[in-house]
Amino acid sequence: METQIDQATQADLIRVAHLVADAARPETLRLFRNPGLVADDKSTDTTPFDPVTEADRAAELAMRTIIEAERPDDGILGEEYGTKPGTSGLTWVLDPIDGTRGFISGTPTWGVLISVSDATGPQFGIIDQPYIGERFCGGFGHAELQGPQGKMPLATRLSRGFSAATLLTTFPEVGSAAERRAFEAVAKQVKLTRYGMDCYGYALLAAGQVDLVIEAALQPYDIHAPIAVIQAAGGIVSNWQGGAAHNGGRVIAAANRDIHAVALAVLQDSIDG
Repeated sequence: METQIDQATQADLIRVAHLVADAARPETLRLFRNPGLVADDKSTDTTPFDPVTEADRAAELAMRTIIEAERPDDGILGEEYGTKPGTSGLTWVLDPIDGTRGFISGTPTWGVLISVSDATGPQFGIIDQPYIGERFCGGFGHAELQGPQGKMPLATRLSRGFSAATLLTTFPEVGSAAERRAFEAVAKQVKLTRYGMDCYGYALLAAGQVDLVIEAALQPYDIHAPIAVIQAAGGIVSNWQGGAAHNGGRVIAAANRDIHAVALAVLQDSIDG
């Protein structure tokens, strides 16, 4: 059931979300590009290398501390420390470092993902890039980038020809062999395909820089914040069947309805074939 969120509560959730992002920044930056950083491996049979670092854990603990102090009745779902039930009908979904592989490689495409969700999905989200100093925010009627050049509204690209589109994903293999073939069917029809963006790809889509992000095998904490930010900026995020994407899995994010419809049809034709 959808939770009714009044304007005062919306304002408080936005306030707390920024406090949470502020708390995570120093915990990530103190270890970014630090030669002493050690990455543990959480790999399984399906994920041959899945790193986690002290920065992941410290950032999530700092984020949880803020939420538990400011909004103790809300639930929390975090990548590193799991689920804390709440009673308010609202849950904070946290990924302390989305793109840990990029983090340990020194690239600035990782980010801190923060969202607050009800049973229907994310309502407000932040994609924060501490090293660059960019914060992409969306929800409750707001869609804004705060960064070194000041504040500016976020808006996705308007409709244009599919052959002119720019497509992003993180891993060249995308997911399974079938999922990769479906992705490649889309990639063959667009102008430019780029890899390795992690959550920053979704931020670029919300900022009107690219047209599509297509991924598979996502967890809820990977996609909740991007959904909120992209939808607030005018874009669309769904699964590969066109339904809700906040449970993770196969995800397509598009700048507008036209490009979403074309890409979705190609994916469905390819994955079914």
